[in-house]
Amino acid sequence: MSISCISESEHGAILQVLAVPRSSRTEISGIQENRCKIKVKAPPVDGEANAAICKALAKYFGLPKSSIVQQKGQTGKQKTFLLAGLNMSEAEEILEKILSEL
Repeated sequence: MSISCISESEHGAILQVLAVPRSSRTEISGIQENRCKIKVKAPPVDGEANAAICKALAKYFGLPKSSIVQQKGQTGKQKTFLLAGLNMSEAEEILEKILSEL
């Protein structure tokens, strides 16, 4: 199954994210607008929410934080992250498992 929020690049999987800052907890909460919806407790101030998303993605995908690279969306809710070291099918498999547990 292909998940629309994940694509392939020469450096790894690309994940399209919809950020929801100032949430009650940090979690992946589903797919919305062809993006992976990620809620974080951190406020969208001084990059805190972006850092919290990077940390959460590293945990969920089993990667070091240095392998999570924000490519777009420094200030908006729609963001793009590179998951270096994972190919598209590996990232889809992990995300499918996370979504099936919701």
